Amino acid sequence: MKKIKIILIVILMGTFGSCKKYLDVIPDDVPTIDHAFSLRTSAEKFLYTCYSYMPETGSYATNPAFHTVDEVWNPDPQIDINANMFNIAKGLQNNTNPFADYWTGGGSGKKLWQGIRDCNIFLENIDKTPELEDWEKERWKAEVLFLKAYYHFFLLRMYGPIPIVRKNLPLGATPDEVKVYREPVDEVVKYIVELLDESAAIVDMPDVLVGTELTELGRITRSIVLSFKARVLVTAASPLFNGNPEYAGFRDKRGVLLFDPNYSTQKWSDAVDACKTGIDFLHAKNFKLYHFVAPTSYVINDTIQRELDLRCAISDKERNTEMIWVNTSSTATDIQRMAMPLLAPGTSGSGPKGLLAPPISFVSKFYTKNGVPINEDKTWDFNGKYNLREAGFDHLFYIGKGERTIKFHFDREPRFYAFIGFDRGVWYGNWINNYNKESLFYVKGRKSETAARQGISNYSITGYTVKKLVKIETQAAADGNVTGNNQAAYPWPEMRLSDLYLMYSEALNELNGYSPEATHWINLVRERAGLGTIEDSWRLYSTNPSKYTTKDGLREIIQQERTIELAFEGQRFWDLRRWKKAHVDLNQVIRGWDITQQEPEAYYREVVLWNQRFGVKDYLMPIKLTELQTNNHLTQNPGW
Repeated sequence: MKKIKIILIVILMGTFGSCKKYLDVIPDDVPTIDHAFSLRTSAEKFLYTCYSYMPETGSYATNPAFHTVDEVWNPDPQIDINANMFNIAKGLQNNTNPFADYWTGGGSGKKLWQGIRDCNIFLENIDKTPELEDWEKERWKAEVLFLKAYYHFFLLRMYGPIPIVRKNLPLGATPDEVKVYREPVDEVVKYIVELLDESAAIVDMPDVLVGTELTELGRITRSIVLSFKARVLVTAASPLFNGNPEYAGFRDKRGVLLFDPNYSTQKWSDAVDACKTGIDFLHAKNFKLYHFVAPTSYVINDTIQRELDLRCAISDKERNTEMIWVNTSSTATDIQRMAMPLLAPGTSGSGPKGLLAPPISFVSKFYTKNGVPINEDKTWDFNGKYNLREAGFDHLFYIGKGERTIKFHFDREPRFYAFIGFDRGVWYGNWINNYNKESLFYVKGRKSETAARQGISNYSITGYTVKKLVKIETQAAADGNVTGNNQAAYPWPEMRLSDLYLMYSEALNELNGYSPEATHWINLVRERAGLGTIEDSWRLYSTNPSKYTTKDGLREIIQQERTIELAFEGQRFWDLRRWKKAHVDLNQVIRGWDITQQEPEAYYREVVLWNQRFGVKDYLMPIKLTELQTNNHLTQNPGW
């Protein structure tokens, strides 16, 4: 089987246009559908079509969870970048032509209702295909059941209560039958879980990928289904969907209550069980946290080894023991050019741009080397964090020796150095035309320097760049001068083991508060990051040494750990919403350094870039007004 990519069936495309008004009307060309399942090859193409609706999460321009929070910022007005998603971060979402519109497929969104409809067509017809072996037919069913569940879940996270499309309506359906209602959140979650359970129960669903990368990568496995079920149930148990008073009176046109106003402890219990089931299953299949295995040609020390353990955990597709699910419909290619700064002179416009710029506030979230927040570490000079300091030999593999930068960049945790590019910071990998692999680059971002602003575009507006997203094999130069960008593409990570570990810690804490079991899983992630346990780190270094012993304190720790570990992977957008913290974190001032300056004393002055605004209505995306006019059974989300 070919690698899963977007392969549409041309003969079917015309049949979908006439039914775009409603969510679940089957195409009227039934003979065409029958033909699509008359041969194995055409049925396989329909399977590809079901996969083709996967949101392009590896694209900085079209992933609604990448450009819409506070992890990266862009110059305003935007140049060389699709601004649709970024406009959400700027508070410009609207209900006339919504950005990231996955309900109708506008604003860089995909038509997920059509994707669900195609999944139904596949499930209703695949048994008609005569050439398929029974085991293969069952495997394909399991995959499409999962995709149907995933598309429902994606819509649930964005819009809250949504219609449930169990099956496509027949051609003779009445106008009232095709005008569907939104269903209560708990009913939608129940249906998603039923689909996932049905998928996982199919014997012919493989536990893990069984073929080569060319034939299998991106296909759904039982490992993915069980892990994803944990994500669904953790989301359903979180404050946005579990006893949320903001939506206590939210009803549909029938008067049906769409959010249960009562908090349920059982939801967290269900989430705990799903996380444990997923982890136990993955461990039995030899999944474990990733560690970089260096080719013999690499010359690295312990410090660089740690950095590559962390940085390559999302981009190493050949040897990755941690990756549960990757999206091969959306590979990380151009996002690398947008993330990487200029590391050597002579770069052309087709080379690195360094546009994806983390604000100072987000960079502040990374711990000190002692594994606690910078404002809690009693050994770290928080008040003097913006004072200049010269780097010595002890920071050789983090900051250029003899270079002057602010204390803010010293004595931070390994993930800070693995994920963030900063002025005078070391950048390992991405060498120029067979540079000695012992060589290190240093980011030079001040006025007139290599990584500084050169013109109206291709620069970091904050002075920081995203190292984490750049695969170390990506080469940004040739023959000593940068003339292009040889990108080493990798499929975008949808879910990895560290994510599941952190969800398990969160669910255990929400159910019963602190316990050694609750911190065990987060401590495994911290150990890979070169940090001590939560217990030791807070007891030895924090100004609040007992913080982790309370449910509220440990919740704050777990949330910051997820923010750091999963930075720039598109998780913070969803996490802030399900935690109901977006109205706090996304109502802050976005700041960067004064990048037009040459001397460090002037460069390291904070500059206000934007005042972010996030209202209660922004927790759920608006349904496009024309959809409400077409289907008067639909109710708009509160505030829109």
